Amino acid sequence: MTGRKKIKVDPAVAKQRIQKIFPILKRAYPDARIALHHDNAFELLIATILSAQCTDVRVNIVTKELFRKYKGPGDFMEAKRSQIEDGIRSTGFYRNKATNIQKCCRMLVEEFDGVVPRTMEELTSLPGVGRKTANVILGNAFDTPGITCDTHVIRLSRRLGLSENADPVKLEFDLMEIVPKRKLGGWSLFSHLLIWHGRNICKARKPGCPNCPIAPHCPAANKPELW
Repeated sequence: MTGRKKIKVDPAVAKQRIQKIFPILKRAYPDARIALHHDNAFELLIATILSAQCTDVRVNIVTKELFRKYKGPGDFMEAKRSQIEDGIRSTGFYRNKATNIQKCCRMLVEEFDGVVPRTMEELTSLPGVGRKTANVILGNAFDTPGITCDTHVIRLSRRLGLSENADPVKLEFDLMEIVPKRKLGGWSLFSHLLIWHGRNICKARKPGCPNCPIAPHCPAANKPELW
């Protein structure tokens, strides 16, 4: 974003803006939810690790076969790493991902009785799991409010004047202060709505401001110099 004007953020104004855009986005995307296919918390954990630098569509293609072959953490832990690498190769960075998956599964088996933990502290103690991945698990597997700061959320938060921070952890804490934790659907739903809106209309290279339902409340709408 070098060379672009910086939107000054007033937290009180940002909080009021969220109150206006949250209901609009809910109407625009009534089916907003996580795109990663999963049947349980463990599958979501593996899918989220694989989603780093990879599209959800590709991950879903890969996990369809992967989860047929490996049913739980024990199966991944005992498998040859080369076999896991072959199964996830198309997601990119497959060597690092295979290593993290096996280390993560070993820790699940040895320290958590093979069960995905339910707290931020425990989840982030797992290899390959940062706050973003932990929030995905908490919000979508355990119904615990969490804000997932992916690239769409980072981009839209700046355009909407919700935060000046591009660092995902700093942005997460900024949004936690101004987004209702549970009201209107809470932190997790707000993350999904921004992600869906970023994929459908507020795209990185060419935002569709003329078709944007929240453009009247967006300080960057129709102002490319602010992007």
